[in-house]
Amino acid sequence: MFEVILTRRKRFGWRWQVCDQSGKIFADGFERTRPSAKYYGERALFFLLSQAHLRNRSAAASED
Repeated sequence: MFEVILTRRKRFGWRWQVCDQSGKIFADGFERTRPSAKYYGERALFFLLSQAHLRNRSAAASED
């Protein structure tokens, strides 16, 4: 399971991270506004999940 974490940074805006349950960071970044950080965090999560789905799909096709 993955989650998007938003952290407020003084004067710097917002930091976003995509982490798993153990705390391993898969993607991160900084944005000036919270909505922007939320957008990019969720975008990174979607990209991560879509790549995993495509990898599983291509592996299943190569076994046939």
